[in-house]
Amino acid sequence: MSNWRRVDEIITYYGKGVTPKYVDNSSIIVLNQKCVRNNKIDYSFAQFIDDSKVYNEDKILKIGDILINSTGQGTAGRVAMVEYIPVGFRLIVDSHILVLRTNNFFESKCLNYSLFSIESTLQTFMDGSTGQGEFDKIRLFNVNVGYPKDNTIQQKIAKVLSDLDAKIELNSKINAELEAMAKTLYEYWFVQFDFPDTNGKPYKSSGGEMVWNEELKREIPEGWKVKELSKLTDVSNDSLNPMLDPTKEFRHYSIPTFDSTKNYGIEKGKDIRSNKFKVTESDILVSKLNPWFKRVIYPENKSDLICSTEFVVWRTSSSESKNYLFMIANDPSFTTYCTISATGTSNSHKRVNPTVMMRYRIAHNKDVANFYGKKIDSILKTLLVKQKENQELASLRDWLLPMLMNGQVTMGDVEEQLGMVEESGNEYKRN
Repeated sequence: MSNWRRVDEIITYYGKGVTPKYVDNSSIIVLNQKCVRNNKIDYSFAQFIDDSKVYNEDKILKIGDILINSTGQGTAGRVAMVEYIPVGFRLIVDSHILVLRTNNFFESKCLNYSLFSIESTLQTFMDGSTGQGEFDKIRLFNVNVGYPKDNTIQQKIAKVLSDLDAKIELNSKINAELEAMAKTLYEYWFVQFDFPDTNGKPYKSSGGEMVWNEELKREIPEGWKVKELSKLTDVSNDSLNPMLDPTKEFRHYSIPTFDSTKNYGIEKGKDIRSNKFKVTESDILVSKLNPWFKRVIYPENKSDLICSTEFVVWRTSSSESKNYLFMIANDPSFTTYCTISATGTSNSHKRVNPTVMMRYRIAHNKDVANFYGKKIDSILKTLLVKQKENQELASLRDWLLPMLMNGQVTMGDVEEQLGMVEESGNEYKRN
């Protein structure tokens, strides 16, 4: 049976890191606050520390150690666990990270998941009102978490949650590769103009004729036209008032939900306080708010889709056109244009006027654009499937975590829930 236990009843060691003297290279890697993010350790931000000094053995990290950022507004309270240590190196943290140690790896794994599930709460455990003070370790030690004492149960829970995380990480890697493929192809075809010519050879590299364009201040392929976005896609302002249908569930693309999940949230009409734009499968949603954050949405083929009026709704004419325009919306040049064009009195809330947004100009050829859109269709569809699957897996993991820890669900329940996620086409919902 699981019991509620305080953090200080679970850990066997608590300590802080060292004040480092950085060097170019050594056998000791030092982790800093930037390394702790999304419940993972990002070694790309790590540095090296002088290894000529003798450090207390407790300062040297072990696999299973839990790290918690202890200073800095927005970073304090972030949690990660040491899953591995690079071969041939020792690992240490700087003085802005706390280290928790337990009896064994699986106990650490369970505690890591429990703390990560309340990471937003941990981020409030700061002395002082500015968030720049020191993390309050006493409040941390007194946090109660549902925790199984039996090591066999700990192992089973750790494996289930780790398997979910591994699947999420694999999907994320696949998506990163798919995005890179689509972007590279876009760069070749529409920036370098090495799209396939009539012989299947790269146009510009094979000597295709280029002409100077005064509007764009660059050479473009002969026969191509300069088009504003407004000539390539319509903008829809078709709206509705969700409160007129208070019990209906809408799939609502809002800025906060998209920022946290990269997808929509399911909300009842009575909980949505203002008019929203209707969204169809042919649309692309491009945020006009703080455009440098590049919020671009490729909606699913679902009913009852709506979005915040902070989005500009591009209503495209075909799937090929939608795919092509989606890549334009993700092009750094377009983001830069919108960022420069954004206005507002607050630095944190600037908007680009939709009319100004749609004046963005590009070199365009309809046949090449449609061919490109068709070519990347399977890439984008796969990317969206993996993205949706990750959302469902993360939601399932976060729901299962406290229930597993408290013994409210059995491993049989878990297997049933995992099966639900695997079923193709099902939209996962928790009761």
